[in-house]
Amino acid sequence: MLNNLTNIFAKKANNLGIEINSQKINITQIAKQGQHYKLIKNVSANIPDGVYEDGQIVDTLTLSELIKDTLKANKISAKKVSTAVPMREVIIRVIPLPAELDEAELKDMVLVHEAGMHLPYPREEVDLDYAKLGYFMDEDGIEKVNVLLVATKKEVTDLYIEIFKQADLEIKVLEINSFALIRTIREQLRSFGSKEAVVLVDLEFDSTEIAIVVEGVPQFSRTVPIGTYQMRAAFSQAMNLPATGGTEILHDIDVLDGIGDLGDIDPSEIESGQTALLKILGELTEELSRSINFYINQSEDLEIAQLLLAGPGAGINQVDEFFTQKLNLPTMKVDPIATLGLDISQDIALKHRPGLGIVLGLGIRED
Repeated sequence: MLNNLTNIFAKKANNLGIEINSQKINITQIAKQGQHYKLIKNVSANIPDGVYEDGQIVDTLTLSELIKDTLKANKISAKKVSTAVPMREVIIRVIPLPAELDEAELKDMVLVHEAGMHLPYPREEVDLDYAKLGYFMDEDGIEKVNVLLVATKKEVTDLYIEIFKQADLEIKVLEINSFALIRTIREQLRSFGSKEAVVLVDLEFDSTEIAIVVEGVPQFSRTVPIGTYQMRAAFSQAMNLPATGGTEILHDIDVLDGIGDLGDIDPSEIESGQTALLKILGELTEELSRSINFYINQSEDLEIAQLLLAGPGAGINQVDEFFTQKLNLPTMKVDPIATLGLDISQDIALKHRPGLGIVLGLGIRED
């Protein structure tokens, strides 16, 4: 354990997974049966107004009570949880170091010297963890080891500890949401080679998290302030619909065809809504293109092999085809149920499955 950013790379026993985002909390319990997983519980609850402000948690007590009430209502009695902080709150660096360092020297090098060079905050203000990734020979023929450094400000980890303490829960694992998502799709990622990068796009409520992943490790990460909230707001405004409500309406229209099950709404209004939605998706496409080009321009002998869509926004009809056309990259939606071979007793619609990638990754977390 390194301060409060706890054991993010460890591997063992199952526990309760709880994902918090600005739209809802997602809770999952998964049992491991041999080499297979069975979904025991999968529940969620909407976040009340006032809990979040400008993307930040400002009312921890209401959030804690919501977690406590949701667990009670669904007869979930576990007391230890795995949870995650958003990628935008985290600094991730891959650092090459001399392979000859022993464990004590490596720890000192990473936590003292390298942390000071790579972090924009004083060392005493952050929680850190690190892991060795693999050895390689540099251009001078010297053996090196790549080390993954992960850091978040203490005020962020302290906030999450406070939330779960108020909910009478103990955080067993606190990690990064992109790591949980990568854990969910790790078998899928193993099909790509060491020279093939995967763009993992997590379309959340108020933002989109972009991670470029090589051999299961995020090499580049960025958060863009465009999510399903902005899409729904533009869509609703164009159609003179109320601005309130969830983003489910986005699942009822085909992005490219402009058709869907919207009841008695005039087709011309649907077309106006589609145009507004495509404008927001176009802005997101531009940000994705910038991120990809920035990374590729700094990386030798790497190609972008696939774009994977996750998060609730990935449930929008034809959004994968849209990105394929605009970015000229093969794009597919993540189906964490199928990827994990998860045994489920309740039917989970395909449009809702991409939004479960993070919480399922927390649910299968082994420490």
